[in-house]
Amino acid sequence: MSKRAQVVIMGILGRTPLAGVSWQVLQYLEGFRRLDYDCYYIEDTYDWPFNPELELTTRKYDNEQYEVVCEYAVNYLARVMSWYGLGDRWAYWSRIDGRLFGLSESRISSLFRNTDILVNLTGSTRLSEEHLHVPVRIYLETDPVIPQIEIATGNRNTIELLSAHTHHFTYGENLGAPDCAVPVSEFDFRPSRPPVVMDWWTLGDSGSSAFHHRPQSVYTTIATWVQTGRKDIDWNGEKYLWSKHFEFLKFIDLPRYTPQRFESALLLKKEEEDVIPLLKSHGWLIRDARAVSKDILPYRDYILQSRGEFTVAKDVYVRPKSGWFSDRSVCYLAGGCPVITQETGFSKFIETGRGLFSFRTMEDIVAAFDAIESDYEQHSRAARELAAEYFAVEKVLGRLMQDLDL
Repeated sequence: MSKRAQVVIMGILGRTPLAGVSWQVLQYLEGFRRLDYDCYYIEDTYDWPFNPELELTTRKYDNEQYEVVCEYAVNYLARVMSWYGLGDRWAYWSRIDGRLFGLSESRISSLFRNTDILVNLTGSTRLSEEHLHVPVRIYLETDPVIPQIEIATGNRNTIELLSAHTHHFTYGENLGAPDCAVPVSEFDFRPSRPPVVMDWWTLGDSGSSAFHHRPQSVYTTIATWVQTGRKDIDWNGEKYLWSKHFEFLKFIDLPRYTPQRFESALLLKKEEEDVIPLLKSHGWLIRDARAVSKDILPYRDYILQSRGEFTVAKDVYVRPKSGWFSDRSVCYLAGGCPVITQETGFSKFIETGRGLFSFRTMEDIVAAFDAIESDYEQHSRAARELAAEYFAVEKVLGRLMQDLDL
């Protein structure tokens, strides 16, 4: 019997132990498993792990010495991998202090010598010499635009990061098009989309979601209010903004334009909590995203019990017309929840007007709600059909493998 090909996914599940990141990783793992790959998850990081309960990256000091406090991240990672059935196929390696959890160092070394494909999910791992043993090394970018501008402006760190890979994929599906303001680089970025495991986003044997006849259900979304990490960036006289809250504030009056109810599950730092009364005064319901995002199943339940999603996109995706689409919104669609989201150029590639609506103005949003509520059941079915047509994991990763000629 021939040996199954191996794939290693490298990501940020431990560094950012939140449910949205977890589902992103799990759907790639499951997609490759369904393509008959032997799958592993390795996190090899120089970053501090985040603890959502403490709202900070975790480190402690003693006589000017630091220690990485990664127990929360490691326990979370172990729990998620055990739930998925990879309890003995993961590792978290903190390069800051050298501690390794999960697989042994010798097992990891052997793994990289024998693995066929490495997927650098989110493009956040800087590949080392050990990783370069893998013949196919995929940079899979979920956050486009800033890397392309950094390449165009000669950022050596970004160029070196990408140069360590053999193939480059991006969620910026419109990159390189005449109407896209994102610079084209020497790297051949191929378009990809967020994959979804369709049968993970249903309730009950019938495959239909549970919210269809919930008269009190609301349109929801899940978000970090102020995004840090990456920064605003200048290109060709334009400043593109990284944090999503700038776009949200543009449409803060939405509840006054429609009878629908809206709830945002927000991850807020303590110093940002003064935005809650502002949002509530404009008609928004606010929920603490920690309760929703702390574990994967409450996150899924929250989405499936929603009437649909209303959300915005980051300015850095919107104004340059990147073609980016949200992996969270894909989960709403797969659950039969209609989505109204800000136009980034994605509607050139993904059907809109049934189950999925793009908007630029408040008038667009109101028209989308009118259409959905005029025949909710039709748009709910259409949402799921769109997810199956454009985002099903078998199709997304099948296309990716075709692009690799594998």
